[in-house]
Amino acid sequence: MPERRQVMSSNKPMKVEQTTPKTMAPWESAFGFPMLARLSREFDSMFSRVGLERPMFEPMPPMWTPEMEIITKEHELLVKVDMPGIKKDEVTVEIADDHLVLRGERRQEKEEKKDGFFKTERTYGSFFRMVPLPEGVKSEGAKAIMHDGVLEITVPMMKVEEKRRTLAITEPAPVKATKAA
Repeated sequence: MPERRQVMSSNKPMKVEQTTPKTMAPWESAFGFPMLARLSREFDSMFSRVGLERPMFEPMPPMWTPEMEIITKEHELLVKVDMPGIKKDEVTVEIADDHLVLRGERRQEKEEKKDGFFKTERTYGSFFRMVPLPEGVKSEGAKAIMHDGVLEITVPMMKVEEKRRTLAITEPAPVKATKAA
């Protein structure tokens, strides 16, 4: 039986519950919400006493974003995006102002049949990537091709001359002293 906390207004020793700190879930420590973690543990403790074993606040699954590789060649920009299991109809590629915008939805379904049970897992989630484009891209000539789970976007570029010059650093002219009249 766990020890109970006793509150006394004297200097006599009292019994206090020993608690061990619980490790925080990655989403709790990453965002620094220790009070939310404590509240979650308190709710879980309260509901476990009445027969509910399921945690009140479960950790959120990590959000998926496609991996991207950007290569600048002499006259084109090449963007490769890894999108395994995603069909071309589930992705939208746009060039807006000076940004490349990718958005879409990832859907996965897994079915498992074993002795006496059938298990199905479905995962859905949208993704969004916005990449700034360098100076000199010609968006009207951009092309996108999807093959073997890799989306390749090529955007023609013209070479942009850098407008740079070095400034000479000078000292201020000395101030002449004037006579008082």
